[in-house]
Amino acid sequence: MTHQTRRHFLAVTAATAGAITVLPYAARAQEGGSDTFQTGSGQITVHPIDHASFVMETPAGTIHVDPVGDAARYGDFPAPDLILVTHEHGDHYNAETLAALMGEGTQLIVNPAVHEMLPEDLASRAEAIGNGESTSFGDVTIDAIPAYNITEGREQFHPEGRDNGYVLGFDDFRVYVSGDTEDIPEMRALENIDLAFVCMNLPFTMDAQQAASAVQEFAPTYVYPYHYRGRDGGTQDPEEFAELVGDAAEVKMGGWYGEG
Repeated sequence: MTHQTRRHFLAVTAATAGAITVLPYAARAQEGGSDTFQTGSGQITVHPIDHASFVMETPAGTIHVDPVGDAARYGDFPAPDLILVTHEHGDHYNAETLAALMGEGTQLIVNPAVHEMLPEDLASRAEAIGNGESTSFGDVTIDAIPAYNITEGREQFHPEGRDNGYVLGFDDFRVYVSGDTEDIPEMRALENIDLAFVCMNLPFTMDAQQAASAVQEFAPTYVYPYHYRGRDGGTQDPEEFAELVGDAAEVKMGGWYGEG
């Protein structure tokens, strides 16, 4: 099955089953921007929290990605069975938030640099994987994908080899989390991605044009622009991103910052 055929099959199957929640942007933002996607083993529901933090309810369990801020913000969702941390910056990693969310059986996966920073009690429970390494969460495969800057003058923000993106394999459904990165070759070379979370803000990651160009190349079925507020005019426009992506992927907005 080609990726284009696969995309059409997933879209038709999910729509027929009523599995994808498609609401006007304002309504989705008001409701937290949650969307549900059908997989062969059940539904995945995405709950954007803010900026780079989100929760996924999946057939394998509840996954929190880069949770930061007051742990009470996550109180309406099931406790995490898995927490993924991409890198050490404060909008992706907070030890106090992790400690508050970790349950007795929670699996914590981080990049090696974060593992070195964790308090001893969390470090003893965490698994560190670096670029090119893999692990698992039950039947879900987890691959650590490089995430780094390539534009001259930005390399110090996310140096090559330190930070992770992740690809999660749910049987017949693959999810890519970019973390903080530019449109690196490793992103462009991704294949058979069904759902992607792609960052864009300046000067730390990339602009909407770079992000859209990468998405057009690796062609996920669905894509969320996220992490798009920056500094000094570096905020990127998700609507512009959607226009640039065109029909290469179905863009999900998410209401990351409570926009209506």
